[in-house]
Parts: sequence; structure tokens; C-alpha cells
Amino acid sequence: MNLARKLSETARKYSNKPAIIFEDEVYTFADVDNEVRRYSTVLKRLGVRVGDRVALQLPKRLEFVFLELAVMSVGAAVLPLNVDYKPDEVEYFLSDSGSSLFCADRERLSRASHVLDSLQGLRSAVVGPSGESDGKDRIRFSHELETIGAGDERDYPTAGDDLAVICYTSGTTGRSKGAMLSHRNLVSNTTALHELWQWTDRDVLLHVLPLFHVHGLFVALHGGLNAGAVIIMHEKFEPRRVWQTIETQQCTILMGVPTMYQRLMNQWDTLEKRPDLSSMRLFISGSGPLLENQFARFARHTGFPLLERYGMTEAGMITSNPVDPAGRKATSVGFPLPGVEIRVVALDGRDMGPGEVGEVLIRGDNVFKGYWGMPDKTRESLTDGWLRSGDLGYLDHDDGGRLYLVGRAKELIITGGYNVYPKEIENLLESHDSVREAAVVGMPDDDFGERVVAVVALHETTPGTSPSALIEYCRERLAGYKCPKQVFVTDSLPRNAMGKLQKNELKEAYN
Repeated sequence: MNLARKLSETARKYSNKPAIIFEDEVYTFADVDNEVRRYSTVLKRLGVRVGDRVALQLPKRLEFVFLELAVMSVGAAVLPLNVDYKPDEVEYFLSDSGSSLFCADRERLSRASHVLDSLQGLRSAVVGPSGESDGKDRIRFSHELETIGAGDERDYPTAGDDLAVICYTSGTTGRSKGAMLSHRNLVSNTTALHELWQWTDRDVLLHVLPLFHVHGLFVALHGGLNAGAVIIMHEKFEPRRVWQTIETQQCTILMGVPTMYQRLMNQWDTLEKRPDLSSMRLFISGSGPLLENQFARFARHTGFPLLERYGMTEAGMITSNPVDPAGRKATSVGFPLPGVEIRVVALDGRDMGPGEVGEVLIRGDNVFKGYWGMPDKTRESLTDGWLRSGDLGYLDHDDGGRLYLVGRAKELIITGGYNVYPKEIENLLESHDSVREAAVVGMPDDDFGERVVAVVALHETTPGTSPSALIEYCRERLAGYKCPKQVFVTDSLPRNAMGKLQKNELKEAYN
């Protein structure tokens, strides 16, 4: 069982049909499969073996697609990294995972040069136009490709439970955790979504999501390739262009995060001519909670109720509203996917009754293997085969067990579809010479769903640091989506008699 093999079999079936249209580049299914074979050959000749980890930090380009599937083809595991991660963040991921190869474009390799050279056993490869040499002994992937012709046949040396991907998620302690996903996890989820969303080879997917993210990579890209669909891929999300492309390319599916749909509606109000949406089948929303007014506004103007679904890095897609628009409800994330079970339980593990709020537990072939190198965290998250999601919700048994989410047991902030854990930002802010203590919370935001807000208390000896200076301090060290949009300065942070920080008071005071 290997996801790359499954997608290669689909490619042979639709050999001459366009698979991916990226800006002005058109690649048929045969083209994609041939490139994956060539990239796989290069990886094997570079010494990448079964069980190795290969990290990718690449802009949204076709090279990312070829490399991701090539890594799986040789039995290694992929680490897709956010293109905005700073060198110190990248160093942690590479070191923690023990990656043997880091593939990036020239800009990011140059930016991280000082940390890469300190990692023993790691080689780095320039992918895409290599430009001038930076004086380092970097592998030039384009040069390696020129030497191998059509490439060697792939043998896909993996079993279902073998590691396919490590996706790093922020940790509540500030240390990111590497969620280990197997080929069985990926294949089962792809198969279930194919059935549930009624994918066909007549679908045309408009892909506007990042490729390093679970949503854009596993759900959108893999889903489209598995179905034999055409994937129209934009490098960046541009609302006006999305509306134009749906009409001109007769798209049938769009996947986005709530922030994207908010911006699409804002653009809708400025359009001189309403686009023809008659080809569309599904507008799918995920990676963050969809507000009821967003659901209503989109349906009112376009005639399409958004299809909201629920997923997480550790389990891929978990639930989904039905394909039939009549079966979708605002604020509900729908029903479990085929082969997925969910429970809602109390703190003591007791199953909650209809309508009672508890923690959502998940079981199925989609549930991850655990956290890389963190057996204690794995045991905390997996109990008797059930994954503890950390999300709070309830089941409506009068409506077939439909799931509603009401909050998060953990302190996760979801901003623009990206996950942010406050502790990581708090640790960074408290490393600033002027900051005595910091608290980070998520505030409601019409555009991003939630925005990151920090409240800090300064040392009495260095009171002059400004909020803008602290924001800039974060921007220099963290990916942009993690950085506070606002910083407030206070004399002290509210705590209860036991010394526990009262973040609810901060939310009320600074909202």
C-alpha cells in the first residue's frame, strides 16, 4: 500500500488527459507520472532509502508535486514545511526529524545557510532555477535530472503502516510535534472522500490553497489526482481571479478556508458582472470554523450553501456535511466519513448523551501513528485506538448523529486556516529583554476567523518597549501567520488564587 503507487495507477488510466494546469504550464497525467519517476530516480541515486525523512520547503510549484510523490515512491517520508518558516524554525524540524535531505529553492537555502551547515548528516538540494552558487556544496536537482533520462521503474517498498508523511504541529509547550501519517492513513482518507464527495474524472478542481498544508496537499491535490480530475492550480489566492476562473474554466470544485470565502464575498460586492457558476458542484470549507453569517451570506449571494467539513493533522478528514445541499447545516461539520467512528466523552471517558458537550474522540484507518520521538505525547493522545482531538462538541442524535463543534479544549488558535498555539509565541515574547510575562489569545476576526493577540507585562527597569517593536521582534523570528496582530501592555496578567492565568479575562478586556 503506497499512495504514490495508487496515484500512478490512476495516471496510467488517464494518460493523455490534462492533470494539472499551473499558470501557463499544462501537464498531462502521463507527464506528472513521468516526472515523478525521474525525481524518484534522482532521490535513489542520491542515497535516499526506505524510512529516510526528506524535508521540502518550496514555493507552490510543480516541483513540489513531483518531489512529494517521488519521496513516497522510494519509501521515504515527506516533511512538508511552510514556506514562511524562518531558519530557526526550519532547523528544529530538520534536527528533530533527523532528515537526511532538505529540498528548497535558492532563496530559502541561502536564508537558512548558517543553520544547515551545523546539522550533521544533512544534505541540501536546490530545486528549481539554481542561480548563482552560494559557495556551499549544494545538490543541484535540475542538474541531476539532466543525467537520468526517463528514469528507473519504481518499486514502492512500503506496507500500509509504513511512514509516509511527518506533519509538524505547534505544541502547547512551545515544542512542535511531528504527526506521523502512514500510507494507510492517506489512502483510506483519499478513498473515503472520493466516495463521499462523489469525485469523478469530469471534475475540474480550482486549487488555490498552499501545497505544504494538509488541506491543499492531501485533500485537494491528492483528491483531484486520485479522481482523474483536471486541477487548475493558481500560485496565489486572488479573489477576483477565482471568480473569473470558475466561469472561464468551467470549474466544478473549489476548496478554501473561511478567510478565503470571506474575501470572495467581499470581492463579489465589487464585481461589475456576476460570474456564471452553473458548472460548480461543490464549494468546500475547512481548516477553521465557519461562522453562521458567512454560511448564510455565501448561500444568499451565490445560491450555494458551503459544504463544511472537519479535519485535523492527526486524522486527516474526519466528518463532512453531505453532498446534497439540503443536508447541510450552518455551524455543523456533518457526519463521520466512511470507515471513521466518533464519540463524545466526558473527562472520565464516559460517553455523553445527546446534545451534551464533551471531547470528540476519533477512530479509524485515518488516525495517525503517533508523534515522532514523543511516546509520552502519543500515549496522551491515543487511548485504546481512539484519538483525543482536544475539540469540544456534541452529537445531535435526532439528526443521525450530526456533529457540532463548540470550542477547543486546547488553546489552539486557528487564523486564516493555520494552526497557532499560544505557548510558542508566549515563549518568544518572554525571551525579549523587556518582557516579564506574556499571554497570547485568539480574538474573533471577520477576515481571519481569529486573530492572534498578545498581552504583555514589562520589566520595571525596561518599560519603554513599544507594541510595534514587539510585533517586529516576532516577525523576525516566526512565520507571519503566527505573529500577533496586536500587542497590549499591562501592569500584570490576571491569575486566580492558584496562580493560573485567566485568559478569559483577557479576552473580555481586550476584545
